[in-house]
Formats: sequence, structure tokens, C-alpha cells
Amino acid sequence: MAKPQRRTPRPASPLVKAPVRIGTLDATALVGQLRHLHETAEDPDVERMPADGELYAALLYLEKHAGALKRSPTEAQRQAALYRVRLWEYLRERADIHQVQAVSDARAAGAEWGHLAPELAVAAPSAAYNKAKRLRAAALSDGTPQQIPLRRTPEAVIAAESRLAREKAAEQRALATAQQRHRLLLPTAQRLVSQQDGLVLDEEAEYWLDEVEAVLSNCETPTQMMSLSRYLSAVIRALRKLEQRTGRPAATTPDAKAALAAAVALLPPER
Repeated sequence: MAKPQRRTPRPASPLVKAPVRIGTLDATALVGQLRHLHETAEDPDVERMPADGELYAALLYLEKHAGALKRSPTEAQRQAALYRVRLWEYLRERADIHQVQAVSDARAAGAEWGHLAPELAVAAPSAAYNKAKRLRAAALSDGTPQQIPLRRTPEAVIAAESRLAREKAAEQRALATAQQRHRLLLPTAQRLVSQQDGLVLDEEAEYWLDEVEAVLSNCETPTQMMSLSRYLSAVIRALRKLEQRTGRPAATTPDAKAALAAAVALLPPER
């Protein structure tokens, strides 16, 4: 029976399984634990060990002075070596992310891919481009555990960058809409309050309109603006219920109708 052929995944398709990473790590605290192990072992040079925050230099010291732990219990020696393995892996992961930023800064400063090829230890501009894209996969996945794992291929990174660009554009549009709504909220609420004589109000609608009017007298902070938005929404809700109950429009004058229509158009639809 012929073996089924393995299908090569598309270069831009997401990984089925997320790669295992060290991810977030308190490296300074871990170096501090290693320092403590060396102090306990009476390492004669431990005072020359770099500061806990100087990860690379501290790891070089710990590697050079690993023999100082020979008089420590085997478990302590093993734990110290495992800590070093974890810290080197963490440093490797961080190096990818920081190298991507360096490449990005070089490109922004006008460096061509040909200039970057020797710096990335590759032979051609196209290889530099591809390597930079592969490194970018690590940066795109950094600190985002919910993100779809990326293949380390240029195609996967380009697809992810395109998706992130679309998401960022959507966020910017939503922010611009919210800022515009925020600018119009105060005058829209003032306009509706000024036309209350042209509105048919029941007890609920009148209560919320009074709340709107009270906030309007001193509405400056984001919290006050949020309260104003909620109260204005409550007025519209109460007027809509009144219209459904009576079968008559809540606004009786052209100006009141225009003010109410402006308030309805300004506030986001309720879910």
C-alpha cells in the first residue's frame, strides 16, 4: 500500500501548534538567584560578578566561574546550569526582537538590503530581506499569547503585517469617530435641553433630561462626559418608549425634532 503523500503547508498559513517559548521572564531575579548560589558556594570572585540587570555580562561571568560551585550539592549545580540554559534561551528570543528593531531603524535611515546583507551574515540583498522577515515573526508574536502563531517565512510575516495594518487602520477610524462624537456631545446635549418645551415628556424622560441639564453645568472631565453620554442615551430611550406607548411623536416642533434627530445620530446604537 502506497504511503500517503505529506502535503507541504502553504508558506503563509498559520502554524497548527504554537512554538514553545520562554516568553516573559524576570531575568534580573533569576540572575539574583544564581548570584546567591555562588555566594553560598563561597565563590571568591563573586564580588566581581556584573549587576543582576546586566544579563549578557552576568552570564559570561557565571559560565567562566561555574567551577566555583563544585563544592555545592549536585542539585545546586544542576539548578544553576539549568538557570543559565533558560537565561541564554531568553536572551536568544529577545535578540531576535531587538535585531528586528535595529533593521527597521537602518531601513528608516536609508540603508539598502545590500548594506544589511553582511550585517545579517548573509550573501545577498534578497537573503537579507528574507532573514529580516523571518526575524520579524518573533517580534510579531512577542507578548501576544492570543495571537495566531506565525511560520518563520516571509510570506507568513507579510500576511500578518497586512492583517495588523488593517486592524490598526480600523482602530484609528474608530478612535477618530469617538473623538468626533466627543466634540459634538456637549453642543448636541445643550441643543436638546434648549428644545425641551417642544418635547412631550413623561416622568422618566423628564428625570433623565434633568440629569443631562445638571451635568451640562460643569462637564469637563472624561468621567463627566461619559455620564452625559449615558444620560442622553437614557433620554432618547425614554422618549422612544413614550412614542411606542402613545403612538405620537415625542418632538412637536421642527427645532425639537431636529435636536432629537441630532442626538440619536450622534450616539452609537444600543445593542
